[in-house]
Amino acid sequence: MASTNYKYHYCFRGSCHQPLIVFLHGFLGNCYEFESVTELLNNQFSCLSVDLPGHGKTKVLGGNEFYTMEKTALSLINLLDELKISKAFLVGYSMGGRLALYLALHFPHRFAKVVLESSSPGLKTTTERWERVKSDEAIARKLNRIVEKSDLMMFLSKWYSQPIFGKIKNHPDFPNLIQKRLENNPAELAKSLRFMGTGCQPSLWENLLDNSIPLLLLVGEYDDKFISINKEMVRLGKLCQLKVISNAGHNVHFEQTMAFAEKIRQFFGKRESNCIDR
Repeated sequence: MASTNYKYHYCFRGSCHQPLIVFLHGFLGNCYEFESVTELLNNQFSCLSVDLPGHGKTKVLGGNEFYTMEKTALSLINLLDELKISKAFLVGYSMGGRLALYLALHFPHRFAKVVLESSSPGLKTTTERWERVKSDEAIARKLNRIVEKSDLMMFLSKWYSQPIFGKIKNHPDFPNLIQKRLENNPAELAKSLRFMGTGCQPSLWENLLDNSIPLLLLVGEYDDKFISINKEMVRLGKLCQLKVISNAGHNVHFEQTMAFAEKIRQFFGKRESNCIDR
């Protein structure tokens, strides 16, 4: 349960005797987001995937403040305590990557190494954050107006037309990805966007200077925006390295599953130096 304010839904894959990886999905996802990745890793790792607040079957029993990054992060630490997990590897995608970075910087003793896929430390200035809050609020209002699955499907089609997603719509499993996204509750998604969107999360850029955990940053070659952000993270942050994955946009683990799993396997299996690898 993690606390009286959450009822978490999660799933395990792999042997409990193997090193543990915690997976945090992105906006619109759920605990099955990394299923194809964990299938490739479960002979070497135990994999714990969690439905984040506003997504999947996880229930937030408290007020709206329990959707925020700060309270969500603390609830995940409480969940690990309840599961008797003292230390783990951590993987986060997009929104889940922002949350994973927050966890790494605020609870460094709980995580050995962290992989951040298509993620960022948030926005640097108050002006940037305010503009993003206004943008996210407009999207949240659209989600709140959705009552039919056909409306949600139309929303998802427009969402994945954004340039950062590259050629994702051409992927043969894209219809399956959409079907999984349709399992979410639009009103809950709106709460997640309002309270843990990029605009309202705390900026982590300055905290990154004091990072003490090895970080692997993964981005797709078609995702120019996040390539630029992640290159700056490498310049500023200690123990960071960046790898750009060919033939992928923002959702690397979906478009290039085998390459993504191999990068995780290599990184969690050995210590690597601070570098940018194109």
